Amino acid sequence: MSQATTMEPLSARIPGDLYLWLAQLRVEGATTNSDKLRVLLGQLKRQHDGALDYAAAHAWARDLTGQLRESLVVLEGQGGAHSEVLGAILDHTTAALALIVSHAPKDASQAAKLEDVLVRRSFALCEALLRQAITASAAAHDPEVVRRHVARTVELAASLPLTKGA
Repeated sequence: MSQATTMEPLSARIPGDLYLWLAQLRVEGATTNSDKLRVLLGQLKRQHDGALDYAAAHAWARDLTGQLRESLVVLEGQGGAHSEVLGAILDHTTAALALIVSHAPKDASQAAKLEDVLVRRSFALCEALLRQAITASAAAHDPEVVRRHVARTVELAASLPLTKGA
C-alpha cells in the first residue's frame, strides 16, 4: 500500500535573474515554476541520498548536456555538419557520469566491478576514436582533430607486450 504524498507550500524570494532563468529553464515533465522546483528538488534529494539508479543518473547526465546536444542538432540542421567524434565523446561522458553517480561501492568486489565497467567503456571510446584516426579524415567538425592527438596513444599501444590469450 503506497502512502499518499502531501504537498506543502513553499515561499521564497529569489533574485530576478535567477527567477528569469528558472522561468526559461526546460525541465522534462514540468511546465510551471512550481513543477520545475518539485522536479529539481526531487533530483537534488535523490543525488544527496545517493539513490540515483543508473537509468535515473543517465537521464540526469543527459539533462546536464542538453544545451550542448540541442546546439549541435541546430548546427546539423543548418548545414548538415555532424560529428561522430563529438557524439561518441558525449555518449561516453554521459554513461561514465551516470555510472559514477549511481554507484557507491560497499566493498572491494563492488569497486572492482565499477572499475571494470568504467575501464571497458573508456576503451570503447578509445576504439571509436582510433577508428576515426584510420580514415583520411575523421567524421568530425574538424576532420584532423583525432589525428592531431592520436600519435602518443598509438606509440604507447605499440609498446604494449602481447600476452597469450589477449
